[in-house]
Amino acid sequence: MKKLILICLGVFISYNVISQTITATTTAQVIAALTAMETSQLNFGKFSPETQGGLILLSPEGVLTKHGTVILVSGTHSSASFYISGEPNAAFSIILPSGPSVLKNTLNSKIMIVKEWKSIPSAGVGVGKLIGGSMIIKVGATLNVGDINSNPVGIYTGLYDITFSYN
Repeated sequence: MKKLILICLGVFISYNVISQTITATTTAQVIAALTAMETSQLNFGKFSPETQGGLILLSPEGVLTKHGTVILVSGTHSSASFYISGEPNAAFSIILPSGPSVLKNTLNSKIMIVKEWKSIPSAGVGVGKLIGGSMIIKVGATLNVGDINSNPVGIYTGLYDITFSYN
């Protein structure tokens, strides 16, 4: 038995390790930063809330509809529009506001709420591709309108955050 062990140890001891060092290549490429620019503001247009108010829905395509006693008046309305540019054919993500945005009357402290955000393409991870290095994103939402006492005459303004990022 001792003889067998000695033979095995001899094999390990006499085994020569051969090593080789090579030089390998490393690369990196910096791409154009993803940029976004608002080209059209989200604008629910002119309306009167009347006795009970209601909802004004503005689709990403720019279609305006209403529910409740709200009366839409002729004038300009528009979905939001964003010009996105960056690395050609790169995929990107869209993150819409996770909650409501507040519009405040510029004359008093009265507010309206914007919610239920929608976009084309739909929000999510990897939803867009910068064909040719750019794309237009459209955004719509729903405006919650109170009655005429809750939302008196005036211009209501507010801000919201939208995030565009490479995947």
